[in-house]
Amino acid sequence: MADITFQVQPRGRPIKRLPKEITLPSTASTADIYNHLSSKTGLSIHRLRITNDSSVLAASNPVSLATASLNDGTVLSVKDLGPQIAWRTVFVIEYLGPLLIHPILYFARAHLYGNPNGPGTQLDFPAPSSAQTLALVLSTIHFAKRELETLFLHRFSSATMPAFNIVKNSAHYWALAGANIAYWVYSPTSPTASLTSDSLIVKVGLALFVIGELGNLYTHYVLANLRPAGTTTRAIPRGFGFGLVTCPNYTFEVLAWVGMCLVTLSWSTVLFTAVAGGQMLVWAQKKERRYRKEFQDKYKKKRATMIPFVA
Repeated sequence: MADITFQVQPRGRPIKRLPKEITLPSTASTADIYNHLSSKTGLSIHRLRITNDSSVLAASNPVSLATASLNDGTVLSVKDLGPQIAWRTVFVIEYLGPLLIHPILYFARAHLYGNPNGPGTQLDFPAPSSAQTLALVLSTIHFAKRELETLFLHRFSSATMPAFNIVKNSAHYWALAGANIAYWVYSPTSPTASLTSDSLIVKVGLALFVIGELGNLYTHYVLANLRPAGTTTRAIPRGFGFGLVTCPNYTFEVLAWVGMCLVTLSWSTVLFTAVAGGQMLVWAQKKERRYRKEFQDKYKKKRATMIPFVA
């Protein structure tokens, strides 16, 4: 069959070594366009966005040139998205912050805080309460679970994100979930320092944390198995909370952090839970709209996206 020649132009800033036209076999796919231009420019395919009349060409789930309505003489616009970083790497870096910060601040308590008994007193620096130790254990379990899920369970719909965004994304976890919570919770004058692990409120918090973590893990397992390995194929999740809300993984995540709020009785934990919960609610609402648009009649509209019967 005859070859197809495309006109190529940069979109935005100029791209070095970008050819003005390329020729491919008519049997090629959209992925072949990305690979060809990647080899010509020396840029990763994940750094390129190729459009035709404002329609983005598929790279991860390629289609034939005919399916994409690409004909001889079609003009392709190519945008350089800038340096990229793999989503898996992003998550590993994000969760590594609080995973390291909590034990560092916990074991550095005597050097970090002034002795509440006053300078020059004969009393030693007070040992951490059992609730403070429990808070350390639970935060370590939570973020270690996140790291393991990232490495061995999660499958990502997008391969990369702009590298600069790692600073913004990491700040949420390193600052709010890491330094913010750890500094206030492990202080000898914090409310957590006056709690014991056998307190009723701590036991309730621990129960909510366990339920939330196990529920979150299982929903992540369900979501991972919807997408065949090596693809970005989407499907409708069903069962175990998915019939009640759009994103039960977020529901269980918030439940676990509500448990942490009860274990620590710290406004720092409440602050992180509120900020993270608000962001997850926005994501859940976007996912609900996307499901309805993508699957249409096949998808049953949910009354709530994250909080059952509420929002």
